[in-house]
Amino acid sequence: MSIRQAFLAEAAKRVLITDGAFGTEIQNWKLSEADYAGTLGLSHDQKGNNDILAITKPEVPETITREYLDAGSDIVSTNTFSANIISQADYGAEHLVRDINIESAKIARRLVDQYAARDGRPRFVAGAIGPTNKTLSLSPDVNDPGYREIDFDYLKQVYREQTDALLEGGVDFILIETVFDTLNAKAGIMAAIEAGEALGRDVPIMLSMTLTDLSGRNLSGHTVEAFWHAVRHAKPVTIGLNCSFGAEQLRPHVKTLSEICDTLIMIYPNAGLPNELGAYDEAPATTAGLVGEWAVAGQVNVLGGCCGSTPAHIKAMADKVRGLKPRVPGAPPVRTKLAGLEPFTMAA
Repeated sequence: MSIRQAFLAEAAKRVLITDGAFGTEIQNWKLSEADYAGTLGLSHDQKGNNDILAITKPEVPETITREYLDAGSDIVSTNTFSANIISQADYGAEHLVRDINIESAKIARRLVDQYAARDGRPRFVAGAIGPTNKTLSLSPDVNDPGYREIDFDYLKQVYREQTDALLEGGVDFILIETVFDTLNAKAGIMAAIEAGEALGRDVPIMLSMTLTDLSGRNLSGHTVEAFWHAVRHAKPVTIGLNCSFGAEQLRPHVKTLSEICDTLIMIYPNAGLPNELGAYDEAPATTAGLVGEWAVAGQVNVLGGCCGSTPAHIKAMADKVRGLKPRVPGAPPVRTKLAGLEPFTMAA
């Protein structure tokens, strides 16, 4: 049985649980710059480079991953959101991208296999790929709208390097998450497809969009339906939303995706909106109650948390949805569906 088949089989049984935040959990460790830098002798200050901890202080991501598995996660993601040469250039650590991804994937793989062997319940590893701090759709120069810092082929190669390393480390899926620019996501999709072709096997893709305003658009201007039209050719094993706002604000957009997509829906919102100090105050029971409404309505297949969420939030979600039936993906009519910033469906 392939990974895709095994995952779909588990998702048909129950609402699955993914993990929560890494960034805000790492902040709780109060690490010093020396903790991040280790003995690598890098020229830049490493404080805040969460991804490099897989090399310099692996007990941190390992402990956090273990806590999410203890809380009930069926899926854990690698701590590799910024483990690409564009983002690592800020820390002078571009040459470590491959090592970071491989080591982070190995940590998650080892723990997932341990937990699955212990109780027989399959667990899965999602190789997390963030959007980078560049955008293909927008110019960073307001005086030159046509200017782009990078091009599609370059970003695809950046993602390919990361994808290859994650797969070498043992991930099950490639999770292209926090998509603020749909064109960036398409570069990631192409990288994952090419990586799978090079290996001669199916590499399931997970896609997760992030909304930048309450109207339901990402930074490149696409609605959730237009986003689906633009990426459905990739046959993602899940599609959904993460980060953005709290669960309360995502409700109408979750409903929209649930109605139009013929694949699994995965939603992992922030633990509410941040307070004036940038911290997240939403209690686990509150978050679980909100996302639980989607499960009761049959709108989701996988739930979890993003910024501010903790193992306690994940446990509360797991407890809330236990015994509930998962969403059954529909079979929308066959139509030609295109997308600009808005969706377009060609009449039959």
